[in-house]
Amino acid sequence: MEDLNLHFTGDFHAITSANNLLAAMLDNHIQQGNALQIDTRQVLWKRCLDMNDRALRNIVVGLGAKADGVVREDHFVITVASEIMAILCLADDMKDLKARLGRIIVAYNFAGEPVTAGDLHAVGAMAALLKDAIKPNLIQTLEHTGAVVHGGPFANIAHGCNSVRATKTALKLADIVVTEAGFGADLGAEKFLDIKCRKAGLAPDAVVLVATIRALKYNGGVPKAALSEPNLEALKKGIVNLEKHMENLQKFGVPVVVTLNAFLTDTPEEYQFVREFCESRGCEFALSEVWAKGGEGGEALAGKVLKTLEEKESHYHPLYPDEMSLKDKIETIAREIYGADGVTYAPAAGKALARIEEMGFQNMPVCMAKTQYSLSDDQTKLGRPTGFTVNVRDAYVSAGAEFVVVLTGAIMTMPGLPKSPAAERIDVTDDGVIIGLF
Repeated sequence: MEDLNLHFTGDFHAITSANNLLAAMLDNHIQQGNALQIDTRQVLWKRCLDMNDRALRNIVVGLGAKADGVVREDHFVITVASEIMAILCLADDMKDLKARLGRIIVAYNFAGEPVTAGDLHAVGAMAALLKDAIKPNLIQTLEHTGAVVHGGPFANIAHGCNSVRATKTALKLADIVVTEAGFGADLGAEKFLDIKCRKAGLAPDAVVLVATIRALKYNGGVPKAALSEPNLEALKKGIVNLEKHMENLQKFGVPVVVTLNAFLTDTPEEYQFVREFCESRGCEFALSEVWAKGGEGGEALAGKVLKTLEEKESHYHPLYPDEMSLKDKIETIAREIYGADGVTYAPAAGKALARIEEMGFQNMPVCMAKTQYSLSDDQTKLGRPTGFTVNVRDAYVSAGAEFVVVLTGAIMTMPGLPKSPAAERIDVTDDGVIIGLF
């Protein structure tokens, strides 16, 4: 685990380097005469870092002597939020990767026209940094099953899926491929089905929806400290959250299998309630005991997936058509997936969306940046909230990734560390073993 999470094959470092190379070339172009007439007040491209560091969200660069650059406001995002991460995960091959890199909009000039990475002649060097990172990584599970791990765009601020190349590689190697999309059916699954599948020509045969008794009780109002205590009434109250995720997935025409990750503190009565709830709504159900029993603990789930593949037909389709306006796409996701009554737009967001459509990007899907803690854009609204609106504060086009990012609520593309960060508990023993990750 520690080897995978700490640097792995260096893919994240390559993406960070390519992102920041483009930022450096952008600022150098401005410093060296600004032949492209870039408006420093309209620079879009942000530097990135694979570390939560709130102090870098809003900064000023170019301070010092004249040779130290042009003074301007700048920003950092976390590496997983970089458009290059999204591009790497959606590119078919090196040719496609370079074409997408070239389309990245880094700024606008004084005439209001977009300036791209291609205009800065940065594509070749960026591709050189990414030439190994574009290759999927083949690893194995503890029981020696092959797994392809590639990419990491977090689903709350990006499209939340592994790379298209990884998925298509796996499809050539196995009869059945299981892939993952981050967080719930309101985030990773919606983006997998509306962005990745649409763009890559993929059509899933089934969806496995993963839940836990603890999470459902939390959505039923139980504080975290009491989640280990049996509480069937809280489970009955919180299961409406799972119900909404089931309904969301069914809107894409794909059969759903629900599984519970078993915890030692769960009770048979709680399991039976969830089973009956799911089966009464047309979803197969299985208990997953992989944590305790390894592969053997996943046989029941595997059997339900095979049964679903054999007996139920998938009629996958995206939630909305390409030709729908950007605001209508946002409204469709907010109403159909989040359960909102509507959408409100900050003035900056409305202006940005209009500009994006004027530039010809209306037919792109939208990538909603939203909290993972609630179906709404307010992380305090648990369960299945109703009577709320989604607040869009800004939007920008990722022309290379080929989607429009929509920022909602208080979502941050550069997170901060908590009061007691995990880093305080991590150490290395005298013989070089990392401890404190669990």
